[in-house]
Amino acid sequence: MAIPIALTIAGSDSSGGAGIQADLKTFAALGVYGASVITALTAQNTTGVSGIHQVPPDFITAQIDAVFSDLDVKAVKIGMVAQGAAIDAIAAGLTRWSPGHLVLDPVMVATSGDHLLAADAVDALRTKLIPRAVLITPNLPEAAALLEEPVAASETAIASQGKRLLAMGCGAVLIKGGHGQGAESIDYLFGSHGTMALAAPRVATGNTHGTGCSLSSAIAAGLAKGLDLETAVRRAKTWISAAIAEADRLGVGRGHGPVHHFHGFY
Repeated sequence: MAIPIALTIAGSDSSGGAGIQADLKTFAALGVYGASVITALTAQNTTGVSGIHQVPPDFITAQIDAVFSDLDVKAVKIGMVAQGAAIDAIAAGLTRWSPGHLVLDPVMVATSGDHLLAADAVDALRTKLIPRAVLITPNLPEAAALLEEPVAASETAIASQGKRLLAMGCGAVLIKGGHGQGAESIDYLFGSHGTMALAAPRVATGNTHGTGCSLSSAIAAGLAKGLDLETAVRRAKTWISAAIAEADRLGVGRGHGPVHHFHGFY
């Protein structure tokens, strides 16, 4: 029996903690073969982003076609897509190849606070990628930015934003609570089933670089393995919580270090 395959379409992180590198580590840790389409190269480390080099849209197209023409991709995760032209190329590729499961992580701001998405690309994200996704995974600031509203500060406000993001046409919305306050980090899943709260103890660590990338990739890995969406989300939440809890053991960098993707192995 062939190994399940997942594809990440995202930016490269030169320090290895987020983006394509985090996605591939996540796939590997969860027993899924990872392929990649790189949308941008970033010069970054644990302290911040110092440069972004965009991959031309026609080369994004070439990567997509090369992967899908040969590999049996079961799930796709989309992360950083910084420009409208890149989104157009990705949307066209998805139309051509029609992958079964698409998880969209609307990466707009890095853990360090650096903005990663051009303003003109936000509308393209809303209209061309969100309606194709079985799940989108914004954090609190990203959910607010997609709706052009202040960051939700209460459960009621989060529920309101989640339902309006769902109305943009995606199958489900997972609003991540890592930017919130309190003893627990609570993610909220909104979908046809209603609303589900997923809580985990909030870990006191600064080493959270790549958390969002890794969570969305873990969900895509679960879908590639044939799990239903709710089970994939629950298992991914458990896995990323453990990766955050073990992050301080790595000691990588002087800023926001990465989570421990391989905490189950060493």
